[in-house]
Amino acid sequence: MKAYVFPGQGAQFTGMGQELYEQSPLAQSLFEQANEILGFDITKIMFEGSADDLKQTEVTQPAVFLHATILAQVLGDTFQPDMVAGHSLGEFSALVANKCLSFEDGLKLVSQRAQAMQKACAIEPSTMAAVLGLDDAVVEQICQETEGTVVAANYNCPGQLVISGSIAAVETACAKLTEAGARRALILPVGGAFHSPLMAPAQEELGRAIEATNFAKPICPVYQNVTAAAVEDPAAIKSNLLAQLTAPVRWTQSVQQMIQDGATHFIEVGPGNVLQGLVKKINRDTQTEKAGL
Repeated sequence: MKAYVFPGQGAQFTGMGQELYEQSPLAQSLFEQANEILGFDITKIMFEGSADDLKQTEVTQPAVFLHATILAQVLGDTFQPDMVAGHSLGEFSALVANKCLSFEDGLKLVSQRAQAMQKACAIEPSTMAAVLGLDDAVVEQICQETEGTVVAANYNCPGQLVISGSIAAVETACAKLTEAGARRALILPVGGAFHSPLMAPAQEELGRAIEATNFAKPICPVYQNVTAAAVEDPAAIKSNLLAQLTAPVRWTQSVQQMIQDGATHFIEVGPGNVLQGLVKKINRDTQTEKAGL
């Protein structure tokens, strides 16, 4: 069975999507439609912008979403998923690809999500850190024992967990994690504490937008970050999307469940190849590849 997976924030690079634009009239049309929907020339930033330009949350999220969803549409009849999943932001790309959301609605929601998260980041200085080489339970325990807000945010693969919270709490936790034997506990260059309670202010704004958007029954199950389980009910999909802002990304558990449910072949759709690497670390017997024209 084929599982299509969609990357999140961090996969962006200068020039992303340009090859698609040049090779496909459909892609060109969708990119131009996106510029109109967003009200600014995102394609110019994607093709020519600096790394700093692309790092702004309100640019990064729509850019990664556009690369992935447009590629999935350009693949046409060869895109036949048995199941889909997306890492954080990538969940929106997955929902457009499996026909739960329209391209236009998906892009509008991603833009609103990015803006809401950017506002939440401005309320309190916060950050994330990658922790390598420790069991999840040890990381969770140290986060619980650390004063302030710091939580497990991204379960990326065994031995790789990202924590998220206020700057002081994350720095304290990193020191404790290093003492506990972490191979690395590295502060990440991100704008805020994604997938932590500090994103709660973004939920009200995004909640209204999600509630006002039509979600159709998808053509295949989506394995959502919050539950790491197959979901097809539009109401449940909406609820999980909103919860995802403050809840951890259970990527390891999602991939394990997809394999248990029959996935043997994982195809990454979008910029970069991070998810292929994570899938292999979760289960080396899987077949992985990058979607392309």
